[in-house]
Amino acid sequence: MKKILSILLAIVFALSMAILPASAKSTYVIDSPYKDVVWSGEGAWKSYKGNLHTHSYVSDAEVDYKDMIEEYYNQGYEFLAMTDHGVTGKEWNEKPTQLPLYLYQKIIGNFTTWLTDDEYEAIQNGSYPLADGTARGYGMTCVPGGNELNALTITKDHVNGMFLPAGVGDNYLGYENDYEGAVKLADEAGGYSFINHPGDWLHSNRDKAALSDPENVHYFADILLRYDSCLGMEVFNEKNSVTPHDRILWDNLLMECLPYGKNVIAFSNSDAHYIRDVDSSFCEFMMEENTLDNIKETMINGNFFCTTRIIRAEENLGPQEEIDARNTGLPYPEFTEVSVDGHKVTVKVKNASLVNWVADGQVIAEKTLTESADVATYTIDLDKIDGAEDFQYIRCQLFGQGGCTLTQALVIDDGTEPLEYEVDTSAKAKLATFWHKFTSLRIFVLIQVIIDAIKY
Repeated sequence: MKKILSILLAIVFALSMAILPASAKSTYVIDSPYKDVVWSGEGAWKSYKGNLHTHSYVSDAEVDYKDMIEEYYNQGYEFLAMTDHGVTGKEWNEKPTQLPLYLYQKIIGNFTTWLTDDEYEAIQNGSYPLADGTARGYGMTCVPGGNELNALTITKDHVNGMFLPAGVGDNYLGYENDYEGAVKLADEAGGYSFINHPGDWLHSNRDKAALSDPENVHYFADILLRYDSCLGMEVFNEKNSVTPHDRILWDNLLMECLPYGKNVIAFSNSDAHYIRDVDSSFCEFMMEENTLDNIKETMINGNFFCTTRIIRAEENLGPQEEIDARNTGLPYPEFTEVSVDGHKVTVKVKNASLVNWVADGQVIAEKTLTESADVATYTIDLDKIDGAEDFQYIRCQLFGQGGCTLTQALVIDDGTEPLEYEVDTSAKAKLATFWHKFTSLRIFVLIQVIIDAIKY
């Protein structure tokens, strides 16, 4: 009997030891960028619609500076950054800087006008009349210090500098295939930055595989990891014609950067050069009040959502068919709450016909909804999904007649200390950097443009 008991106890002990690693592995927490948002009740925060990337006659757009600001106001935007190429934005009642590069606008008769002091005050407090003559009743905040850097590059290696000091970045023409120089400029000036429309640089509308090429992914990850002030990248830009699949790059960057403790924040901007593009892509910032300080803090923390009116079909991430709701007036999908309880995440949504969850670049759950302005609730329980303890993050996507809206990444934190990022200083890496710079000389770029024009 003693021998039998000893054997049984040994088996029980062995089984318990075998179970321990699996149990320990499942002790993770979901770190949500929305954890501090007050969703309802007294002191509830509001969603503010805004855009951090747009243009005017001050650079290469087909719309006057004043007219562009008024159009965003007429379309219900609540904050706006004017980010003309190589020109750091000012308060809207100040004369914008005009670079010699864009003097052609005057030659062809496009003269820049700006707001008067009274007009500026009225737009900020909401008393400025709408196109139909009525007062809007709520203001639109000016976000100065924005600049789309690398103003004169053929390769479209554009970086949005944000909260730059006055004049910093003016006339910064940039270098071909060089994102780091612009990011470094913003960093050294005490500002922030994010990568604009990377799919345009990678030509991923022609070759989607470029977004998953390890060399391309590491190129951007290296910049994000070396510069804390570089917050992330645009996942939606304007009508997504040259950036239809940039969510794939975002997922790949999250997977490479998160082990080092760096979340990659997604941005969505209209990048408007024409009036018709104002209602294309934008963000909804969750804030207590619509103030410049809160806009800056929200941009850094990532407690906001990304929306596009035009989303191209993407067989892996969705949707299965293109959605185009630009300038239709259709309500866009919205999140009214994102909350975490243990390993469960609950989203409250409206104007959505489909909700899906993405983890590490793959859709892990999906639900069809009845599209309605009424709020619907959907909960995902990661304890019921195989392998969830190995995820690095999860994020939610909404699709509806009015477009697509995304959450930021909610990080799966298992308590592991972040890795320390080390820059590759090997001879091979230095040679690769030299070759990259050499082949990025403008003469080589021009030759490639000619080749592409012949091919495509």
